Amino acid sequence: MFGSLLLAGSRSPLARRAVSSLPLTRKVVDRFVAGVSADDAVAATRRLTEAGLSVTIDHLGEEVRDTGAAIDAVKAYVTLLGALRPLDLGRRAEVSVKLSALGQALDTSMALDHARQICAAASDCGSTVTLDMEDHTTVDSTLDILRTLREDFPDTGVAIQAYLFRSEADCRDLAGSRVRLVKGAYREPASVAYQKKNEVDLAYVRCLRILMAGTGYPMVATHDDRLIAITELLADQNDRTRDSFEYQMLYGIRTDKQQALVGAGSQTRVYVPYGDDWYGYFMRRLAERPANVAFFLRSLSGK
Repeated sequence: MFGSLLLAGSRSPLARRAVSSLPLTRKVVDRFVAGVSADDAVAATRRLTEAGLSVTIDHLGEEVRDTGAAIDAVKAYVTLLGALRPLDLGRRAEVSVKLSALGQALDTSMALDHARQICAAASDCGSTVTLDMEDHTTVDSTLDILRTLREDFPDTGVAIQAYLFRSEADCRDLAGSRVRLVKGAYREPASVAYQKKNEVDLAYVRCLRILMAGTGYPMVATHDDRLIAITELLADQNDRTRDSFEYQMLYGIRTDKQQALVGAGSQTRVYVPYGDDWYGYFMRRLAERPANVAFFLRSLSGK
């Protein structure tokens, strides 16, 4: 219930103003967001890659309603990728892109063109792109754009949200490619998505089985020790080598576990968000884990 309220708040202008005005909010946001500029994202990338981790970088922003904002998002990604080029990290530093930030709601052909520009910039520095998945109304459009992008950029990845009823079928269709499997972080109706935590967990495992048995590259996005243990079991059952799949975790969450996975020889990537449009992302992180809310409240109390 509390998580649902937070997810509703992620799209509330009134809640945005209230949270943004709290004097200590920035301190808390800094745990989850690498900074506001490309330089901040590059600095975080240096720290993480020097520690043996890989990164996927997200320029924060979504649901743009004008062409100018979509063009600005493309420029931000191209600038970021240009700043990453001297590090010569290749696919250890990729980018994650929300199509709604590229004008998906305005014109899908425009969003496709914008995504193609970002993919080209990523390819130029030896990297690649993963498309984030947003609410259920955007899934078909996102997958259509993905199919077109893969004609020229076959390694383009996509996120699939396990809590949607359709996701097992989508995983079967995509099991020969790069897929990031997440539980899901949007407030979805009971007509399209599982609502109970145990149902979502079970759906995640069913999707994970499909991806790990496939010929693609699963990106297992979880902080859950049980799901990590299941991933290890499925890797053994499917004779997967350590470089044939990876774990993904959020910036600032379970950093000890991130290092433990690297130490065990697992490919581990950190999802690094940056930018000043942090509100929606921040609220979804609070909704996902009660521990995040506790951290927020402790920070507001000065403890």
